Amino acid sequence: MRFSVLASGSSGNAVFIENDEHTFLVDAGFSAKKMDSLMAGIDRSMKKIDGIFVTHEHSDHIKGIGVVARKYGTPIYANAKTWQAMDGLVGNIPLDQRFQFDMETVKSFGSLDVQSFAVSHDSVDPMFYVFHENGRKLAVITDTGYVSDRMKGFIRGADAFVFESNHDVSMLQVGRYPWSVKRRILSDVGHVSNEDAAVAMSEVVDQKDTRIYLSHLSKDNNMKDLARMSVTQTLETCGIRTGEFVHLYDTDADQPTELVTV
Repeated sequence: MRFSVLASGSSGNAVFIENDEHTFLVDAGFSAKKMDSLMAGIDRSMKKIDGIFVTHEHSDHIKGIGVVARKYGTPIYANAKTWQAMDGLVGNIPLDQRFQFDMETVKSFGSLDVQSFAVSHDSVDPMFYVFHENGRKLAVITDTGYVSDRMKGFIRGADAFVFESNHDVSMLQVGRYPWSVKRRILSDVGHVSNEDAAVAMSEVVDQKDTRIYLSHLSKDNNMKDLARMSVTQTLETCGIRTGEFVHLYDTDADQPTELVTV
């Protein structure tokens, strides 16, 4: 199983996953033209995508869904409430490309099992995904106000995580956002901070080589260096030294990470 975080941030999100049989995306939060460009950056093509797993209906996760589906005939997977919420946002998607992926279920595509799980975010029925193949595991969780014990159970022991590290609390508190937006971000249906993300990470990593991609960084309330430093310090406080078996990686708002094997 191979993957790349095509791009992640306040303006859009998409993750690429493939094995020897299939290629998938989690979300397509950019225009179809931008999605083509991001895929070209890892020497892959949108024409070859076998399906897109939608997490929730916010525009930074579904912006390209409709055009991509119509242009390439790509199957789209989402739960029933998310399909309802997307109906007025993505235009017409043919019925034979619309697939329901229920919460906390597993769909199998050859040797690849895709497991959905619920998160806490201010959308109608948000969920993220864990990918399993031949004993290897990739967990994607980038929009949640907190990481519950139930969520931890789904993602625990992954070989690689695409993990939200959205904001620095101090930057957010003194920043330009109105208080209503700050309150939303800090709430249980908002986004996790660098420190809270790291505490959750410390409780789900195993004593094995683990890659953690710090994702969905706020362009106004976070910075790559700050996120990495905060997560490193918090992990060390929790008894985990990065660089030993846990390795942190940056993601970018408009360019893909290296395509790597899990």
